[in-house]
Amino acid sequence: MKITVVCVGKIKEKFYVQAIDEYAKRLSRYCKLEVIEVADEKTPDHASDVVNEQIKSKEGERILGAMKDDSYVIALAIDGEMLDSVKLSKKIEKLGVDGCGHITFVIGGSLGLASEVMKRADYKLSFSKMTFPHQLMRVILLEQVYRSYRIMMNEPYHK
Repeated sequence: MKITVVCVGKIKEKFYVQAIDEYAKRLSRYCKLEVIEVADEKTPDHASDVVNEQIKSKEGERILGAMKDDSYVIALAIDGEMLDSVKLSKKIEKLGVDGCGHITFVIGGSLGLASEVMKRADYKLSFSKMTFPHQLMRVILLEQVYRSYRIMMNEPYHK
């Protein structure tokens, strides 16, 4: 299976880069992982709703341009469905059994995801009602995908 993570913005903090690299290395045993970073837009302080929507739309165009048409798209969204680790593992496994060879996870920028991206998504996933920095969300997502594969393979992993 191929797992792609399309995300807005570059990671600047070394400790996030190290954590992402570590999970990418661990995941290489189970899947082909690709992380695609698309450019973020500068968000002015106190921007109007119209400006915020324009920013999300520009980022959304970049996200959509990075996606493959045949990929099953999972958008990370606060209003998505919350799954525990076992259920996420079962979802990924079922997609593979059903013939899906490519899953794309999408992480938006600081303003979230454009409506066009949400319309393209096959599934909306929420990790929490809380808001996380999108840099940290990459680490959390990769850890959970790694955990999912460990669960699928009946391999031990800390709980």
